[in-house]
Amino acid sequence: ISDGWSMGVLISEITKLYGAILQNESTELPDLPIQFGDYAEWQTDYLQGEVLDKQLEYWQKQLGDNPPPLELPTDRPRPLVQTNAGATTSIFLPQNIVKQINEFSRKNGGTLFMTLMAAFKVLLARYSGLFDISIGTPIANRTRKETEGLIGLFINTLVIRTPFYDNPSFQELWQREKQNTLHAYEYQDIPFEFLVDKLQPDRDMSYPPLFQVMFILQNAPMQIQKISSDLQMEM
Repeated sequence: ISDGWSMGVLISEITKLYGAILQNESTELPDLPIQFGDYAEWQTDYLQGEVLDKQLEYWQKQLGDNPPPLELPTDRPRPLVQTNAGATTSIFLPQNIVKQINEFSRKNGGTLFMTLMAAFKVLLARYSGLFDISIGTPIANRTRKETEGLIGLFINTLVIRTPFYDNPSFQELWQREKQNTLHAYEYQDIPFEFLVDKLQPDRDMSYPPLFQVMFILQNAPMQIQKISSDLQMEM
């Protein structure tokens, strides 16, 4: 049971050991400062009392009123029970566009993720006619240096919700997205499944609770990201 980051760690270690064997060299992996069990115990102890109440209070305020489902126009009716059937399509942004997006993000004191998320929500609003958009996004949840070399399931899912009924400019919407993202990161410790259990949103087997669209920006360390991508291509 692990995540994409862990797969990069695993393949990197196997590559190092296998390379040493081929060269008839001895090598040892460095001792880990902590084990995954230590992290799990810390998480259990940490998410109690005042800390848990404060985090739940934030998410209750953000999502407790049951965000409206994102109904996108499709070429066929949504099945009564959600499945994993689907397809994949790829597009590539020109390098000069990516450069401009990065420059805009830096100029406004934010990140590429914030800018792309804001633009994505504008697109979804145009397609759906909805101006209260909730999007799920995974977070590595490795907030301490000691966890970077561990193999385990650290990943969590955050729901970033942005209402914009007042027809804001993109600059205003971007500022909201920045604040919503920073706040979500601040309260990232509650596992998503625990949050769903506590909020008890309306459930429908045709779509997942709290969000229906995910946005993922792959920004793991370059070596780990490349190894993970190569592994996925081979699979």
